Amino acid sequence: MIKPKPKARLRVKKYLKKRLQSGTDTKPRLCVYRSLRNIYVQFIDDINNRTLFSVSNLSKEVKNKITEHLTKTEISRIVGKSAAELALSKGIETGVLDRNGFRYHGRVKALVDGLREGGFKI
Repeated sequence: MIKPKPKARLRVKKYLKKRLQSGTDTKPRLCVYRSLRNIYVQFIDDINNRTLFSVSNLSKEVKNKITEHLTKTEISRIVGKSAAELALSKGIETGVLDRNGFRYHGRVKALVDGLREGGFKI
C-alpha cells in the first residue's frame, strides 16, 4: 500500500504530465527530484529519449562550491546556478520545468531561482 503523501504526489505528477510540453534538444525538460537529503535536476530530450546531463548536490562541481554548514535550501540554489552554468556552456538557454509532482515551494523554488540567477530561462 502506498502511503497518502507519496500517493498524492504521484496523482499530481500524472496530472502535470498531461499538460507538460515535451523537451527537445534545444529546449529540454528539466525534471526535478528532491529526496530528504539531496536534490537532483535532469535535462531531458523527450524526442530522442535521452538525458542530456544531470546536476545534483552530489556532483563534483557542486560539492566544491558547498562550504561548511548550509541549509538544504541554500544548497538547492547553488545546484540551480551550477545547472544554469552547465546548460549555457552547452548552448541551452531555455527549458520546460517538470516539478515531478512536488510543490513549487522551498527547495524546488530555490533551485529554479538559482537557474534564473544563472541566466537560464524557464
